[in-house]
Amino acid sequence: MTQIHTVPASVPVPAALPLETPEQLAAFEARIAAGEKIEPGDWMPAEYRRQLIRMISQHAHSEVVGMLPEGEWISFAPSLKRKLILMAKVQDEAGHGQYLYHAAETLGATREDMVDALLSGKAKYSSIFNYPTHSWADVGMIGWLVDGAAIKNQTMLAGCSYGPYSRAMVRICSEETFHHKQGKEMIVLYAQGTPQQREMAQDALNRWWWPSLMMLGPHDADSPNSGVLAKWGVKLKSNDEVRQEYMNEHVPELLEAGLTIPDANMHQDEQGNWKHGPIDWTEFWAIVKGERGLNKERLGARQQAHTDGAWVRDALDAYAARESGAKRA
Repeated sequence: MTQIHTVPASVPVPAALPLETPEQLAAFEARIAAGEKIEPGDWMPAEYRRQLIRMISQHAHSEVVGMLPEGEWISFAPSLKRKLILMAKVQDEAGHGQYLYHAAETLGATREDMVDALLSGKAKYSSIFNYPTHSWADVGMIGWLVDGAAIKNQTMLAGCSYGPYSRAMVRICSEETFHHKQGKEMIVLYAQGTPQQREMAQDALNRWWWPSLMMLGPHDADSPNSGVLAKWGVKLKSNDEVRQEYMNEHVPELLEAGLTIPDANMHQDEQGNWKHGPIDWTEFWAIVKGERGLNKERLGARQQAHTDGAWVRDALDAYAARESGAKRA
């Protein structure tokens, strides 16, 4: 899964960021306009570096925290096949976090600072993971809707101007496509199953539909970072454009499965685009700020995992010290 929206966040950045001259900035923007990729050793504006560290680290945190709501359902999987699929998916999300932390490190951020920012609550992750999971159908609906939203955003980011982020997205998108397909397959089977299975699938849709739309970020007019991200080729489409693509793909599929979308104002316009009703952004921001939902529980789980893993970090430090001493001898 992924970071989707852009929110203010405390971000660990390199201490000394050089100031740019007008000539440097003009040359940089000419490269962006020509479609060139910016690589780690290239000159870049300090704000470009800061925005990328903020965005990529938030994305990495989302992948790591995203393991929690589905990981807690592994032991409740109804069959060995479903258990294996879910275990593989959760492991994929851990790998996505690693790709992204590495990508952020190429910009001068340190893994320790990024993880500390997450554990202290200074750094954000996608608000979608602060919603609880109530049934096994939620696992399928997260795969269909949440990973479906992630793919829409990540496909766009695969074409972004920063090389390491772009290449990480290509790999991640191929795995997220599998996550999306398994979730859709699971929900379609339930929607065609017993009355109890259909009820479970509809209940999951009722609870995940609006959070999935909000996951794609605030409306363009309310997204403070989108302007500079679009200017420098990081975001190639706006939040509302990606949300419209998501609606046009998923609404017909959900209706074809026999499910009812919980939006009395939903309709198609003259161009055939599916339009949603008003979004409750008050809920969105309350979830982002941790005023509602499972923010404390999610952070608590990550803090406990970090504490439990201290012996691994100590062992690595001891091994590195021993190897360093052996080389000096």
